[in-house]
Amino acid sequence: MAEKTKTRVPIATQLATMGSNFWVANIIEAGERLAFFGVRAVVPLYMCGDDSVLHLSMTEKGVIFGIWALLQCLLPMVSGGYTDAYGYKKSMAIAFCINIIGYVSMASATGFWSMLLAAMLVGTGTAIFKPPVQGAVAKSLNEGNSGLGFGLFYWVVNIGGFLAPMAAAVLRGNEAAPTWSHVFYGAAVVTAFNFLPAMLLFREPELDVAAREKSPLQVFADSIATLLKDREMLRFLFIISGFWFMFMQLWDLLPNFIDEWVDTRDVGGFLTSAAGTVGMGASGLLEADGAAKPEILINIDSFTILMVVLPLAWFFGKFRMMAALSTGIAISVVGFVGSGATNVGMVCAAMIFLFALGESLCSPKFSEYIGMSAPADKKALYMGYSNIPFAVGWAGGNFLSGPLYDTFSSRSRFAQEYLVEHFGMTVEAVAALEPKEIMPTLVGKLGEGATTYDATQLLWQAHSPWVIWWILGAIGLASLVGMVWVYQRQEKTT
Repeated sequence: MAEKTKTRVPIATQLATMGSNFWVANIIEAGERLAFFGVRAVVPLYMCGDDSVLHLSMTEKGVIFGIWALLQCLLPMVSGGYTDAYGYKKSMAIAFCINIIGYVSMASATGFWSMLLAAMLVGTGTAIFKPPVQGAVAKSLNEGNSGLGFGLFYWVVNIGGFLAPMAAAVLRGNEAAPTWSHVFYGAAVVTAFNFLPAMLLFREPELDVAAREKSPLQVFADSIATLLKDREMLRFLFIISGFWFMFMQLWDLLPNFIDEWVDTRDVGGFLTSAAGTVGMGASGLLEADGAAKPEILINIDSFTILMVVLPLAWFFGKFRMMAALSTGIAISVVGFVGSGATNVGMVCAAMIFLFALGESLCSPKFSEYIGMSAPADKKALYMGYSNIPFAVGWAGGNFLSGPLYDTFSSRSRFAQEYLVEHFGMTVEAVAALEPKEIMPTLVGKLGEGATTYDATQLLWQAHSPWVIWWILGAIGLASLVGMVWVYQRQEKTT
């Protein structure tokens, strides 16, 4: 799509031209994100780590997330066509039912296969949910208000994204008194409440009459054919995948990295002080030793977006979308690599903040580009296509990062090797240790007064686990180069 520089329309005029479905879709999306990100914020810790429930390896977690990603992000390119043909409300109702079953299944998961099945259910339900909501937003906007509209949509989305990790942090308890199931049951309840606005307030948009006359198989074939014919869109989706690669690793890998390697007691002290200033307690956000929980640091991303996305959306409203996208990716690359290049909590938090600034530029413009490029009768279908970069970035990221983490950044493996190489323990004796016994054993060997933080710092200096973020960051850098190339190419044709 060749871009034109847009004239800035007054905010009041833009808001007045957004239909009621735009606001209802925002409410529904916020509820869905509250449930989804509440689970996503803590499920890496639920699966992996010394105090996890399932005690899976990072590679096993990567496989689960990878399959989850493929289902959640590739199905919309087909389900969007069904939404346009058979109804937005029907799609949402089916999605809610599947997600409720998936969240409840996660609460009772006992190992790799049961967790994989639960993740597949949530992925399928979310895949069916995305096109009707995103399509309704796209149908409610026009070129005059699309920048602000998608900025508002992303802002509302992050209300759910911001509240969810804090709620999940409180619901899951801490290592002394874990209550993980409360997070998953809570997500199921929130999803059930979404039936109210979806069924009572949402108005069914005009459907694709021609598609309704086709068989489901024909709708499927046409959905694929439409994308393959739009080569410019297909190229754009592939290039932008590098940004979503970084975004999803922020949620999938960074919580585990923070849990194992980053000393967040400084962040915990700041939260305690800030909460005390306003007469509140911060205990639900902290581990037993006063360190901030990993999901709270990740939540800086959503908080920052709530603060800056609307002014940025307004400011960049008249700029070319590709310019904003390129700038956003560049900032995100620096924040992404920086967040994993340190074991200091406050520095990690600052880098997550920087990533969020880039995301605030990139993500709304990405949705705007897709929505405004789509034909009027295929909004849900094209917004379904917008999930393809998630599939490439999310699935590829997890299939890659899991084995990389086990190789370059596994604190447990490094600790086991250290016990054998420096303290003379046999390989068999070390292998017999339970996952939660490995670090305490190393701490005990270090001598009186040693702490887990001392042992972690020792392993950090010996193995440089941060190198994984430089490897993964190269994917984001490649995406930036591709986006600049597309921008320059468009400039030559306009």
